[in-house]
Amino acid sequence: MEETLFHNQNYWTSPYNYFEEVRAQYKLPERVKFHDVTLRDGEQSPGVAFRAEEKVYVAKLLDQLGVDRIEVSLPAVSDEDKRATKMVADMRPEAQVFVLCRGIASDVENALDCGVDGIILELPVGIPRLKYQFPEWTEDDVVEKASHWAKFAKSKGLEVVLFPMDCTRARPEFFTRVLREVGSLPEVDGVSLVDTSGSLTPQAAVYVVKQMKELTHKRIEVHTHTDFGMGVATSLAALTAGAEVIHTSVAGLGERTGNTPLDEVAVSAKTLYGVDSNIKFDKLYEISHQVIDISKFKISPSKPVIGGRAFTRESGMGVDLVKTQPLALFGITPSWVGQKPQYVLGKKSGLNSVDMKLDDLGMPKLSDDQKKAVLTRIKELSLIKKGLVNDNEFVAIVKEVTGE
Repeated sequence: MEETLFHNQNYWTSPYNYFEEVRAQYKLPERVKFHDVTLRDGEQSPGVAFRAEEKVYVAKLLDQLGVDRIEVSLPAVSDEDKRATKMVADMRPEAQVFVLCRGIASDVENALDCGVDGIILELPVGIPRLKYQFPEWTEDDVVEKASHWAKFAKSKGLEVVLFPMDCTRARPEFFTRVLREVGSLPEVDGVSLVDTSGSLTPQAAVYVVKQMKELTHKRIEVHTHTDFGMGVATSLAALTAGAEVIHTSVAGLGERTGNTPLDEVAVSAKTLYGVDSNIKFDKLYEISHQVIDISKFKISPSKPVIGGRAFTRESGMGVDLVKTQPLALFGITPSWVGQKPQYVLGKKSGLNSVDMKLDDLGMPKLSDDQKKAVLTRIKELSLIKKGLVNDNEFVAIVKEVTGE
């Protein structure tokens, strides 16, 4: 086992991930492709609304980032969405341009009008959807419509990805039938494992993906949500079973708790599993935040990879390593994903933190007693504020202690 697989200048992860015994059953692809749903499923975050020009701009950013496919819209939603889709398709980006299509004529016609490369052909398969959202549909209807529109779309030159909505809550026998009778059709290019409720465990994902491969012999894709906090784990588990495409969104934008975040799953695929992609990792932070700003969506500062404090240390123990050896503290070199390591002052700071801040601000060194006094006041102020001590407050504390 080469050490560079888990330890190099960009990251330092666990060697256990690369033990032959651990990886023996994996069926990993050489490269994973990312189908980005930010502009369609991501926009389903309550309150998020992209104008046509914004969708075009975000599509350009996603193309720069290296995603393989961009799902722009369900064109039937609005004239604005249809216009945006045409504009993105006219750009001729490196990424393929896709739209969502339901099993109805107008949706497929819209896709053709927009000039896209392919469609995500969505039909209800899960019991909850068929029972409550589409009660007039029978299982036979689903198979018939899916087969018909897959064949029609393919005859018009579109790439077709079968998207059996909520299939992880389907009657297993029915999902098997869909795979056999629709997924295996020559007109279907790929089949997606659609975990609409985010309720599939990673272990179950491995089982289902293997079944899907055996029944269809097609490219398998995975689309899941984070309702149970499992989006990244389930997507990566599917990858180990042979899935080749992961559906993601920038920062996990999406309805309810969101879709699988592109940044987290792309970084994890590379660092933990050794699977390459087209993602430009050094652009993750900048581009993600540009998209977040446009969406007006808020993310947690402690969010992995792109969170504002993902590489920030307050604790005084080993704080100097933030500058000298960040991989001693973090599993990822911050600059590899476009970030910078930071340290902050607060209740958990130590004397090294004081020395570092004095040096960074170009202030004179202090005696040991003065540093201890400064540190005591930092801790007291942090408790009063229930927060961090900023540079201006630090300077004021030093002046107070030194009598300047």
